[in-house]
Amino acid sequence: MSRLRTLTDAQWSLIVGMLPGPTGRPGRKFSDPRTMIEGIVYRYRTGIAWRDLPEAFGPWQTVWTWHRRMAAEGTWDAVLAKLTSAADAAGVLDWSLSVDSMIARAHQHGTNTTRSAELERSYGDSTQEPSDHAVGRSRGGLSTKIHQLVDGNGLPLVTLVSAGQAGDSPMFMPLMAHLHVARAVGRPRTRPDAVRGDKAYSSRAIRGYLRSRGIKAVIPEPSDQQKHRKRRGSRGGRPVALDKTDYRQRNVIERRYARVKQWRGLATRYDNLAVVFRAAVVLNTVIAWTRQLSDTS
Repeated sequence: MSRLRTLTDAQWSLIVGMLPGPTGRPGRKFSDPRTMIEGIVYRYRTGIAWRDLPEAFGPWQTVWTWHRRMAAEGTWDAVLAKLTSAADAAGVLDWSLSVDSMIARAHQHGTNTTRSAELERSYGDSTQEPSDHAVGRSRGGLSTKIHQLVDGNGLPLVTLVSAGQAGDSPMFMPLMAHLHVARAVGRPRTRPDAVRGDKAYSSRAIRGYLRSRGIKAVIPEPSDQQKHRKRRGSRGGRPVALDKTDYRQRNVIERRYARVKQWRGLATRYDNLAVVFRAAVVLNTVIAWTRQLSDTS
């Protein structure tokens, strides 16, 4: 396959029907959607500037306009919802989920916008641009954090972004709130069998939430929480149960992030707007799901 193309014909057939089409109104000729999508993928895969896109993709302004419009309209979220629903119907979606985050260092070209100095509290709304543009100063400098829920095979179901210094634990509830996998009959499934997370997700609120919904929590307890519980004696409650064998499967999300970082435009953030950057992460997810579904069909 050419270096300018990423999607196979089988992958493209899974998403072509859900992309924008001609409106029928007079004006400029409708751009070829496959060329536009391949141009967006190429830009993020290589990490080049938009105006450096090869001429094979057409005017870079057109490719950028497609990406910006689909990011604002939530096109890739709608495509992902269709793919995950099809995967669940085909029985290839593993409902033992893992949760974690990844840091993307922000390039100077992605931070030259005015942003709020206060930490944004509405990261859970993926359709709204946060006042800080999901850029914050962590130990490594200005950065953005990508939060994901992935299935047991490491394929993402939910993606949100926040400022780099934001904690992992506060993003857990918004991630779970966005978990909706539609089914042919009945209501969408929103409750996994289990959730695996590292010690950052060990809190009473999260454990209580999972317990109330009958979801198995595979989350280790930090040493400071263990000491605090033991100091309280009988009032500290029972020790936290941890299925160590199941916890080993949490590495699927680490492997997933290793694949995300192969796209240089995601390992380093060059976008000014959080909704645009997040849309590219969701596009990466869509391609992963099309690969999975085309291989199993």
